[in-house]
Amino acid sequence: MLACTRTTLDAARANLHIMLSLVEQGKIKCGAKTLRPSAATVKLIRASLDGGDFYSHEDIQSFAWPLILQAGGLATGPTLKLTAKGKRAQSRQADQVLIELWNDWQLKGPLDEIMRVEAIKGKTGKNVLSALRPRRIAAAESIELLPIDSFMDLDELFGLVYATGDFTCARYERSVWRFYMEHPEYGSFGYDGRDFAGLVDKRYLMVLLFEYAATLGLVDVRYIQPENARDDLESMDLGDVPERVSRYDGLMQLRLTRIGV
Repeated sequence: MLACTRTTLDAARANLHIMLSLVEQGKIKCGAKTLRPSAATVKLIRASLDGGDFYSHEDIQSFAWPLILQAGGLATGPTLKLTAKGKRAQSRQADQVLIELWNDWQLKGPLDEIMRVEAIKGKTGKNVLSALRPRRIAAAESIELLPIDSFMDLDELFGLVYATGDFTCARYERSVWRFYMEHPEYGSFGYDGRDFAGLVDKRYLMVLLFEYAATLGLVDVRYIQPENARDDLESMDLGDVPERVSRYDGLMQLRLTRIGV
């Protein structure tokens, strides 16, 4: 399967100003409570992005940008308007703004990234998910392990960061039983031999890096189509094995950009 290599920094610089301009024109609409962009907004952003989204049929950058701007205090909604900070960002050096947005996302991002993996169920129950901020910060530190002059396999990166034991999506050890695919009993991740770390925690890291770090130009990415990109569902013993767990399954390799250092 042919891989696409996307260098992200130049596009992130351009897209920052494109997004600020769209906000200034009153074209970006988000949910008042969820802060998520509307379907029409996602479609508009997709058509406006420099270089396009990572896939023609999936919303990754086009979903992330409105959330990033709100988390960074550059815009507020529900029809987004530039804040004073957002207006200043229009004339500031783009790289510094992008770095600040990445730091702000770690502290203030309004969406738990694992919610973007819709095939994994049970996440919204009480005492199921671990605390978001420390999990996100620990996962975000993984980019410090990436080289700048070559690509590292996503699976290798996950192995390195997961070995530290600093993050998992499960609040308690018993919470893994609440996560499931297809059926809350038979599809539970709690049974012996089911790879919770590889199927859930790795997907969390993939969303964070693909949808947010790459969108902001901190990491370059190499990826393939998500369908049949991974063979890690065998442990789940599902009736009909789906082609993918998430839209991020095609992420294969990453490297740091200059501003990610």
